[in-house]
Amino acid sequence: MRRRRKSRSALGWLTIAFFLLVTVLPLLWVLRTALTPPAQIYSSPESLTPPTVTDDNFERVLGLMTTEEAVAASGTAAQLDFPSALKNSFIVVTLITVAMVSFSSMAAYAFARLSFPLRNAIFYLFVGALLVPPIVTLIPNFVLMRDLGWINTYAGIVAPHFLMTPFAVFFLRQFFLTLPSELEEAARLDGAGRIRTFASIIVPLSVGPIATLATLTFVTEWNDFLWPFIVGQGEGTRTLTVALGVFRSSTPQGAPDWGGLMGGSLLSAVPILIVFMFAARRMINALTYTGLK
Repeated sequence: MRRRRKSRSALGWLTIAFFLLVTVLPLLWVLRTALTPPAQIYSSPESLTPPTVTDDNFERVLGLMTTEEAVAASGTAAQLDFPSALKNSFIVVTLITVAMVSFSSMAAYAFARLSFPLRNAIFYLFVGALLVPPIVTLIPNFVLMRDLGWINTYAGIVAPHFLMTPFAVFFLRQFFLTLPSELEEAARLDGAGRIRTFASIIVPLSVGPIATLATLTFVTEWNDFLWPFIVGQGEGTRTLTVALGVFRSSTPQGAPDWGGLMGGSLLSAVPILIVFMFAARRMINALTYTGLK
C-alpha cells in the first residue's frame, strides 16, 4: 500500500512538473528574446539564456531611442508609443471595471433579494445569454457604434462592456443568496431603505466577491484585442494589445521586430501581475466560497 501511495504521489508530482514546465517555458523564451539584441535572436536557439544581455528592446518600446538609434539597434524604424497605449488601456479598463462591478452588483442584488413578477424566469433568460457566442454580437455592435459616430473613441470601445454580463450577475447573485436575510430585516427595522441596506450592509459583506469580479474583469479587458482593434485603431485610442499588433505588422519587408515585440509584451503584463499579487488570495477564497454555496 505504501509503495502504491508513493508511486501515485511521484506520478502526481511529475505531472505537475510537466505542466509547470509547459507553462513556464514560453515565458522564459519571451524573456530571452526581449533581452537579446535583434541580430543575435536566432543564434543559439537551443539555449534559454541570451548570448548577450541588452535593454535596447525595452528602450525602443518605451520611446527612449531616436529613430536613427532604433534603426542602428534593430535594423527597423518601427516604433511603439507605449506610454500612450498604456494610458488608453488604463482608461478603458478602469471605466469598464468600475461600471461592470457597479451595475452587476445592483442587478445581482435585485435578482437575489427583491420580489417581482417573473423574477426567476427573467434571471434564467438573462443567464441563458451565456450560451450566445460573443462573435454573434460583433457586427451589430460595430454597426451601432458606427451609426453613433463612436468609432475611434473611448465610448465606442467601452460601450458594449459597460453595463453588465450574465456571468458577473450570476456570480454575485450566488454570493448574495448566502447572506442571512436577518441583517436586512434589522436594517429595515432601523429605517434603512433598499439602497441604504445595499450600500451599508450588502456591499461591505461582499468585498471579496466584488474584488474578485473586478480582478477578472480587469484582466479580461486588459487582454482584449478583437473589439478594440475593430473600433479603436486610431492612434489616440489604441490600447496596448492593438498597439502591439500594429507594431508587429509595421515591418512588412521582413520578419517582425521580435525583440521589441517581446519587450512590449512583457511590459504590458506587469500591471496584470501586480493586480494578481494583491488580489490572488482573496480571489481564490471568493471563488471557492461562492462555488461551494
